[in-house]
Amino acid sequence: MASSLSCSASDLTPLLGSAATNLNTTLLADFLCSRFTAISTRFTETTYAVDNTYLLFSAYLVFAMQLGFAMLCAGSVRAKNTMNIMLTNVLDAAAGGLSYYLFGFAFAFGAPSNGFIGRHFFGLNDYPSPAGDYSFFLYQWAFAIAAAGITSGSIAERTQFVAYLIYSSFLTGFVYPVVSHWFWSADGWASPTRPDDLLFGSGAIDFAGSGVVHMVGGIAGLWGALIEGPRIGRFDRAGRSVALRGHNASLVVLGTFLLWFGWYGFNPGSFLTIVKAYGDRGSYYGQWSAIGRTAVTTTLAGSTAALTTLFGKRLLVGHWNVLDVCNGLLGGFAAITSGCSVVEPWAAIVCGFVAAWVLIGCNKLAEKVKYDDPLEAAQLHGGCGAWGLIFTGLFATERYVNEVYSGRPGRPYGLFMGGGGKLLGAQVVQILVVLGWVTVTMGPLFYGLHKLKLLRISDEDETAGMDLTRHGGFAYVYNDEDEASGKPEFMMRRVGPTDDDSPCP
Repeated sequence: MASSLSCSASDLTPLLGSAATNLNTTLLADFLCSRFTAISTRFTETTYAVDNTYLLFSAYLVFAMQLGFAMLCAGSVRAKNTMNIMLTNVLDAAAGGLSYYLFGFAFAFGAPSNGFIGRHFFGLNDYPSPAGDYSFFLYQWAFAIAAAGITSGSIAERTQFVAYLIYSSFLTGFVYPVVSHWFWSADGWASPTRPDDLLFGSGAIDFAGSGVVHMVGGIAGLWGALIEGPRIGRFDRAGRSVALRGHNASLVVLGTFLLWFGWYGFNPGSFLTIVKAYGDRGSYYGQWSAIGRTAVTTTLAGSTAALTTLFGKRLLVGHWNVLDVCNGLLGGFAAITSGCSVVEPWAAIVCGFVAAWVLIGCNKLAEKVKYDDPLEAAQLHGGCGAWGLIFTGLFATERYVNEVYSGRPGRPYGLFMGGGGKLLGAQVVQILVVLGWVTVTMGPLFYGLHKLKLLRISDEDETAGMDLTRHGGFAYVYNDEDEASGKPEFMMRRVGPTDDDSPCP
């Protein structure tokens, strides 16, 4: 924008030469150029202000998803563990804030760096920079703690508090940032914004994190739950599945709607800026249009997945289940997160439909292998996240890919859209490396905690509930604990006829 308003006195002097003497012409040209420069600077400042305000607002929306995670988790566990799961959600944000500030952001976006890991901006040193402002840090931190929140759901109701603290700090401070560097930093070896040597000429397109966020959190939770083993009573002695249902469907629905609301910062906010014209379709069309389209694809994928789950589970089990519908909705969101910016709205419906069946299939497989995940987090975020990456390699459109990832004409796009198989190949590579990286980092961490007896609580504590044994009391108070006596001040008794005919006093 500034370049369109730039000028120099030498440019204007010939145009003003007939109006006055050469000296006056030069002074007039200098004056006009200074005005143009001031206007250009003001436009540039306004652009930065608008873009940073947009990013901050998106960060607030993504952070609000933590409230959604807290409500969803609280409603999905039994009442005796409510305080515990709520505390872990607070811990994810608090511990993740410090670890991401000290190390995580530098490992993720500390440019210039190599293709594996960042190496600048530790503790936000020398930040902000021309590459980003504090709003960018806040936005990325909100993403990091979302990954940690996913993992906490998989290991709920049986995990020691100290284990949450250790894994949350490690995940947000190292494991997640390295993955985000690979696929989101301009220096990352598989990033689509890399200036040269793109993976398969494309890089892996994971726009808002089906793999970077959802698969990382889901696979970490998978290893934690596998190493811990199922909750007591989850499978009977014959190996049959026993439902340990959450205690409050209202909280689950509330959490789901809060997550839905926050996803409009998660996906559309990943553009990072809004004041950008694409220039080939008139002044009405620009990045603001792509942001709106991304919100639409997000909505359609989640809605389709919810309805597909509703009718699919009705056919399979014979009833309408709001909890299944909520999980199906979130599975659709997790899947569309990768390609939300580069697919047509109709394709998002396909994404949501398949995501619902992926989730149903993963849950059936989990029962077969006696895997216990109270929130279906590994199945939902890991399974649907992987499908989302494949979906992007199949349905990404040429025009949208070139708009969102501009500067490199001829970039590969979706296989089903005529773009060949290179993008799909890059997406498969991302699935494999995310699976491998999280396995070799989080797997040994959980196993080490298990061997040190820092991972799982005792059978007695698990049976009684962690709210009572670890957190000083239950989340729900059914009587006034401050009364001197547990008995009421008066009691009603039945009054019947007596042999005494004397009147009552």
